[in-house]
Amino acid sequence: METELIDFHLPAELEAAKPAERRGLRRDHVNLMVLDRETGDTVDDIFFHLDRYLNPGDLIVLNNSRTIPAVLHAQKAGVANRVEIRLAQRKDSSRWEALIRDSSVNVGDHYVFSNSLKAEVIDTDPEKPLATLKFSKEGTPLLNDIYELGEPVRYEYILEPWGLDNYQTVFASVPGSVEMPSAGRAFTWELLNKLKDKGAGIAYLQLHTGLTYMLDDKWHQHPSENLEYYEIPAATAKAVNETKRRGGKVIAVGTTVVRALETVASKFGYLKADKGWSDLFIHKDFPLQISDGLVTGFHEPKTTHLALLSAFIDSDKLTKSYQRAIQKGYLWHEFGDINLIL
Repeated sequence: METELIDFHLPAELEAAKPAERRGLRRDHVNLMVLDRETGDTVDDIFFHLDRYLNPGDLIVLNNSRTIPAVLHAQKAGVANRVEIRLAQRKDSSRWEALIRDSSVNVGDHYVFSNSLKAEVIDTDPEKPLATLKFSKEGTPLLNDIYELGEPVRYEYILEPWGLDNYQTVFASVPGSVEMPSAGRAFTWELLNKLKDKGAGIAYLQLHTGLTYMLDDKWHQHPSENLEYYEIPAATAKAVNETKRRGGKVIAVGTTVVRALETVASKFGYLKADKGWSDLFIHKDFPLQISDGLVTGFHEPKTTHLALLSAFIDSDKLTKSYQRAIQKGYLWHEFGDINLIL
């Protein structure tokens, strides 16, 4: 069944609470577990040696979406207490879906973030965790205020409020993700140049990540309810198609890249320049058309991110590799180690 999710016990000490740099490592020197799709065999290495596992003519596809500081605080009109608001997904230049941590949220409620920024609730549904806010600014002025007032989304295993720079990839250039596309975090310009010297290509797309956890276990969003905006440039589509034609491997960096590539391939039967909203759920029975390999972090049990990995490798082999990663002390989450599936 495509709804089956892989379960295991993740020890708390393997939840990375600090960025690699705060643990005395370079970004690109986190641990790397290389997983063979066919055999399930694994190799332990460091991420800086990624080039050893790729061939000339392979293509690395990166998500250059930039993380925004999506946690804001506001005063509700007529109420003394401040309210935390987590941006979840940008709908247009002035409207965002957001998780509003308030005792009641109703259409017409007003929130004041600063002397110059306000928002009104224009849509809400008691059966869903998110409401729609219309801000008093739009476009770049709104984004500037979000950067000035906000802070990064931080989950309970992150014990300190690390600055926004810790939640960016070095190549991030297009603001829009409320959570870091974390598989790309371990890349440095030195490593990217090393990959180019090996003869591997580098291409970019955007998929702006939404909010994955609603802070209340009663809310379980299916991927079809978690719309995420993507854009695939013509140059990237061309690079991918040429790589496939030559017999090279297309290596997606992160589940976000897989989702964008396979969304377009599912729509058209091949990859082309495109933009839109993805609601694609990739699971063990999903036929991958574009992605030949995956660079990804280690994912929590019973998540759809982990279900996506089972499209690359048999679930039993994946589960065994995760058990081995736990025994070896690999670190989980956005500040953790990296898994290469080839």
